[in-house]
Amino acid sequence: MDQITNEMLWTIIAPLAGLQFLLAIIALVACARAESTRGPKWMWVLIILFVNLLGPIAFFVAGRRNE
Repeated sequence: MDQITNEMLWTIIAPLAGLQFLLAIIALVACARAESTRGPKWMWVLIILFVNLLGPIAFFVAGRRNE
């Protein structure tokens, strides 16, 4: 059985970390610019920051109000 090297591990982790960071920044900017959200904005900021990859996705799916 082959062992996973650090290089192999980083080729998996780096794109996911980059995607998570990019989605979080975009979601935070969208939350700040939104006039109204479903729920308080401070709650969405906490969800975006602490629920990793699913937090920003949840904001875009359920947090924004379409006006």
